[in-house]
Amino acid sequence: MKGQRTERLIRTASRFLTCPSKQLSLTSLAEDFLVSKTVISDDVSIIDEALTREGLGGISVDRGRTGGASFVPRIAASVKDSLLKEIMEILNSEDRFLPGGLVYYSDILFNPHYALRLGYAMASLFNDMRPDVVMTSEVKGIPLAIFTAHAMGIPLAVCRFRNRASDGSAVTVHYPTKNGEVKAMYMGTKQLNKGKRVLIVDDFMRGGSTISGMLLVAKEFGAEVAGTGVFMVSSDPEVKAVSSYRALLRLDGVEKRQPMVTLWE
Repeated sequence: MKGQRTERLIRTASRFLTCPSKQLSLTSLAEDFLVSKTVISDDVSIIDEALTREGLGGISVDRGRTGGASFVPRIAASVKDSLLKEIMEILNSEDRFLPGGLVYYSDILFNPHYALRLGYAMASLFNDMRPDVVMTSEVKGIPLAIFTAHAMGIPLAVCRFRNRASDGSAVTVHYPTKNGEVKAMYMGTKQLNKGKRVLIVDDFMRGGSTISGMLLVAKEFGAEVAGTGVFMVSSDPEVKAVSSYRALLRLDGVEKRQPMVTLWE
């Protein structure tokens, strides 16, 4: 269907943005729009430049025989900082801080307006790790994890704290919490395969016990952990059950009863 170039650019860009990190055939695009592959390549270059200027990422082109291209989300530092500062301003309202050193952020993570961009920001931290699956635990980590998986073009696996018959057979691990309790975590056997590279994503980390449980799940499946990303990390306690992780925000001043959400560095 041959049409105006403006329409073709918009439709091509929409295909990239709808399926980030998924390779599209330039030959198929040329056939769909009844133009040459050279014309489509020029279009892709224009789209790549525009997305880069917007700070959203860029188009990765495979110059091999397949001639495919994909949109790889890579949030620019200025765009990420602007997003996180907007969220920080909301979260640092006095009525957001709860007893027990907690902060209310559920309305942020369950709002697609924020969750989509946070997922892109999280994916940008780990694109070079090339994971096969994103793993999280129910419930509040799911929105961030699903948009991270969407940005990376990979599936999501969810660890549960209660086994459900609808999940089929499941692997169970037991892990200790900071107060000495032992909890159980379940994952359906169909969600993860041996040898897969896993990116663990969670909403909040204080001592790191939940993430340590997910690390045990990955180990039980014979999967390799490519990285761990967290929306918000509490600076207290200083020593975590997880030694390596990246985060977007940090909760400071809990022990001094002067909590404040800041950028994680």
